Amino acid sequence: MSLLEPYPPEDFEAFWRQAWSEVASAPLDFVRTRHNDYPLDGFSVERIDFRALDGARLSGWIAIPDGGVKLPGFFWVPPYGRESKLPDQYGTRSNFVSLSVNLLGADAFHQEKYHPSRGYFAEGAESPETWIFRTLWQRCAMAMRVLQAQIEVDEGRLASMGLSQGAGLSIWLGAWCPLVKAVVADMPFLGAMRETMTRNAYRYPLKELVDFMDSRPLGRELVMHTLSYYDTLNQATACHVPTQVSFGLKDPACRPDTVQAIYGALPGAKRLLSYDWGHDWHPDMIQKNLDWLNAHV
Repeated sequence: MSLLEPYPPEDFEAFWRQAWSEVASAPLDFVRTRHNDYPLDGFSVERIDFRALDGARLSGWIAIPDGGVKLPGFFWVPPYGRESKLPDQYGTRSNFVSLSVNLLGADAFHQEKYHPSRGYFAEGAESPETWIFRTLWQRCAMAMRVLQAQIEVDEGRLASMGLSQGAGLSIWLGAWCPLVKAVVADMPFLGAMRETMTRNAYRYPLKELVDFMDSRPLGRELVMHTLSYYDTLNQATACHVPTQVSFGLKDPACRPDTVQAIYGALPGAKRLLSYDWGHDWHPDMIQKNLDWLNAHV
């Protein structure tokens, strides 16, 4: 069997349906400032805070087009790190309400450059139940519920979008959160990890996980078991909503072969884009992602 083929564990579906069930049954608790908190032409940008399933109070922003009523919306999942994604041309789109949240509990507009000492990739990685990405996914799923509850939003026309970590988590949301009707995943992370972990990992933040593996007995075996529940290649097999995926031809972090494997595992309507680019935003994403959202939400 190729290391670029999906390999979900036997209880994969049950694991993730339980994760969503916990989110779906939790009470909604959110507060908006109801005034403009960030200058952005054509939008009113408000702070919005909500309580996550684990009790954490999360801070984010919601961008509402001027005069917008019952518009489609998308949740903009931030990339890896403790920094908030600011509302800009990548995180907002005309005629869409967009929401983004700092998943680590910092301020909605918090800015912080990545440093390995502040990384979280390895937190709880010894088991699928304790890895931090289960908590982060549930925070994303709760954010989808918060977005759906906003009066300016058409609750039946919601999408998820992001780059790198945000792209991977968007595919996971498309797989297990029934509120998500379409996905845009630019350069999704954590793909084909059985193959990826056979290579020398010298780049952070992935090296955080390798350092964790090397620090304890059976570390590699434990982490690889955990990864089987989260690998975006496995998640893609359960993502039946229309999904657009992109990769960078020069991307050293989310390599083209792993992203193409993710794309190949998607069972529903899909489109694959390539950019002659590294692991970063590309200006063409602004219009191409909007086109996909317009076509499917």
